Amino acid sequence: MELSGARFCCVLLSLFAGVASGLEITSTGPTSMEKASGQSVKLDCQFSLAPEDSGPLDIEWSLLSSDNQKEDKVVILYSGDRAYEDYYEPMKGRVHFNSADPKNGDASINLTGLKSSDSGTYQCKVKKAPGIRSRKMLLIVMVKPSKPRCYMEGPAQEGKDVMLRCISSEGTNPLKYTWEKTSDNKLLPASAVLDPVGGSINVRNASASASGTYRCTASNRVGTEECTLYLNVTPPPNTAGIVAAAIITVLLILIIIAIILFCCCRARHRKKYEKEICNEIREDVPPPKSRVSTARSFTVGSQRSSLGSMSPSNLHEYALKPQYDKIPSSEEFERPPSHAPLPPPNAVKMAGPNLSRMGGIPVMIPAQNRDGSIV
Repeated sequence: MELSGARFCCVLLSLFAGVASGLEITSTGPTSMEKASGQSVKLDCQFSLAPEDSGPLDIEWSLLSSDNQKEDKVVILYSGDRAYEDYYEPMKGRVHFNSADPKNGDASINLTGLKSSDSGTYQCKVKKAPGIRSRKMLLIVMVKPSKPRCYMEGPAQEGKDVMLRCISSEGTNPLKYTWEKTSDNKLLPASAVLDPVGGSINVRNASASASGTYRCTASNRVGTEECTLYLNVTPPPNTAGIVAAAIITVLLILIIIAIILFCCCRARHRKKYEKEICNEIREDVPPPKSRVSTARSFTVGSQRSSLGSMSPSNLHEYALKPQYDKIPSSEEFERPPSHAPLPPPNAVKMAGPNLSRMGGIPVMIPAQNRDGSIV
């Protein structure tokens, strides 16, 4: 019984010695790394083989799924003395074995042009029958902050609260914001309240001494970016003067509108009055007298011309016509034909040849009716 127990112990020791001397992962580096997007990283996986590991060598790198319901994604393979580097489409051309011949004990890989989607847990699995070993590593790809935008909220007036804000649109959390004054005494106002997470600084009851240039810096574990802002605190505006100016402006506009309306109404009234006057003139205008006046001028002219052409020989003939010795007055001429005086009975009619010989011009006087209208 004692011999059998000793033999059993020797068998167990030999078995443990075989396992210990078989395939092993020898990398001792960190199992968690943080890198910035765009950088490169080496995932270390060194291994050693034992003489009894005589099977084919297989190396597999996979990106483990955070959901147990989903399959792991194989990134790169080495099998049958051949590397398959373009196995995973999202990392095509960006993942390579660190060694040209991984059989030498280096199963490490290099990832280039890191993206935030490359973050996750990677597993290196080395198989060479009968041995099999694996190693896991956590990779966190962080995005550095983008250039932040600095801006101001609220009026920059004395006695008011002024809010300065700084926001970076990209960057892996946690992001931290810091503010500093870069002009004058380079000290933040005593009333300033900082929010390092939200990226704001609230300058309460601002004064002229708060004016100056401010710089905001956004940072995380992989990078920093900054922006600047100039704050100019001004005295409050004269509110009473602004209100008075507004009232005066409104009154001037109302006066101008009233003047325009008054002018338009007056012009319309004048036009209407002129139109009514024209209508009254057409209805009440007396009969025209222009032709009677013309006839009178013709008669007077003919008499004067007849007097001018008289000679002593025919003067006695003209003396026989007393109706031509004077020019009729306007009352006699405007008298209706029915009241016109008849020529004396002994008047001698002037014949056409005698009138022509005396240098006179016969004139036709138009006939008129009783109311004076020309027929």
